[in-house]
Amino acid sequence: MSMLEIQNLHVSVQGREILKGINLSIAAGEIHAVMGPNGSGKSTLSYTLAGRAGYEVTAGRMMYRGEDLSALAPEERAAKGLFLALQYPVEIPGVTTMNFLKAALNAQRRARGEKEFDAINVLRLVRETAGQLKVPEEMLRRALNVGFSGGEKKRLEILQMALFKPLLAVLDETDSGLDIDALKLVADGVNALRAPDRSMLVITHYQRLLNHIVPDRVHVLADGRFVAEGGKELAHELEAKGYAGLVRDAA
Repeated sequence: MSMLEIQNLHVSVQGREILKGINLSIAAGEIHAVMGPNGSGKSTLSYTLAGRAGYEVTAGRMMYRGEDLSALAPEERAAKGLFLALQYPVEIPGVTTMNFLKAALNAQRRARGEKEFDAINVLRLVRETAGQLKVPEEMLRRALNVGFSGGEKKRLEILQMALFKPLLAVLDETDSGLDIDALKLVADGVNALRAPDRSMLVITHYQRLLNHIVPDRVHVLADGRFVAEGGKELAHELEAKGYAGLVRDAA
């Protein structure tokens, strides 16, 4: 079954074309990695999939489980199982992490016509999942992302992913700013969520993350276009040789 089909996708931001006709197919259960230099359009791809305002699809289409994503509001995409782990998670003073997770979980359940969790069930579920991902309970009592280290913020993103159980998870440079230990913790959390009915799109600059999260396919994005794709060995080639030669050859 196809989880995501992107066909000839063109996206503009503030009148400037960023994505210039990309094609991508991800089957259920697959993990695909997108690599590329700064300014290539990687985050634009993630934001467009999530439905962020200001990212205008000018041509092409994005089909998620056979449904046109462009026709769905961001909250509808989330309720149908699309999740975006942010590169720079937002700090929200005054809102505890636990209250945020409870509100988000129940918002999704309402949208799907499911019974909401009461406070006791949410607390039990979050504590159990946080323990599995080595997220300290003290983090759950703090204001959302306020004063968190880079590693703590990224672990909290993975905790959200584990709680929401998305069918398609988009990880936008989740390894950004992580030291070796934090990277391993985040990667372990992602690998624990691999499943035959769950796909992932992992966006990263560096091959080091793909040492821990082994993708089925690697795509290289440059100047708004995919210029190469291959197996995991392509990521090792990029680590050794850099992007410059590949981008030059594709120009």
